Amino acid sequence: MSVPVDPIVSVRGLAVEIDGHPVLWDIDFTVLPGRFLGIIGPNGAGKTTLLRALLGLVAPARGAVRIFGRSPTELGRRAHQIGYVPQRPEFDPRFPVSVRDVVMMGRVCCLGLLRFPRRSDWEKVDASIRRVGLAGLETRQIGELSGGEQQRAFLARALCSETRLLLLDEATNGLDLPAQHELYALLQRLRRELELTVIAVSHDLLELGAHADELICINGTTHIHGNPQEVLRSHQLREAYRCEFDFLSDEARESAAARS
Repeated sequence: MSVPVDPIVSVRGLAVEIDGHPVLWDIDFTVLPGRFLGIIGPNGAGKTTLLRALLGLVAPARGAVRIFGRSPTELGRRAHQIGYVPQRPEFDPRFPVSVRDVVMMGRVCCLGLLRFPRRSDWEKVDASIRRVGLAGLETRQIGELSGGEQQRAFLARALCSETRLLLLDEATNGLDLPAQHELYALLQRLRRELELTVIAVSHDLLELGAHADELICINGTTHIHGNPQEVLRSHQLREAYRCEFDFLSDEARESAAARS
């Protein structure tokens, strides 16, 4: 008899309001250890707000969010086991900060109040840099890197604190197709090597559907949640995207379903 596995993420009846206006309502899902969940939906659907709720940055109006069995605001030291890669930030490419310094920012939560990085912290930073394929670029200024390399540096930052849950918000936005494919391939390798649980938001249904174990489509509320083949072929997906859905042809959906 199989032993029940506790979910890494559990969301039950989640509703979120911003300035008194409902943004999310009746959101329900769980993510088991090692799974890759893709979150899709049209612009303004509340995808980023959902990630912010998982991070404890917005409070539920109703319902509950549990990460590692606890509320995100009650994780204590375990909060550092959540890695977050935001949408690729805009920054001054002339700002003098190295790849190594950027990745060290991910260790801040592990250092303690007013403590400087120790040798062991720098060793974890360097290991994270090697893991994402940026060895040899540690001292390069972040603004000198390509878009794909920059995103790898931000991924390394998210992974250098004993991360078990990785959240990504439009991580491939602004990258060309080869860089997108490389980033997803890297995520799959890291997921296996580090036994990560991954939740990724993306506007690219086909690419995300080809790599995720399951997809959840939201537009304020949940429209469909299941394996990529079911989701990409469903009428609920068309309902969620409404007029935005026309770009995704039947042929493209069949191709995405076959690849997944």
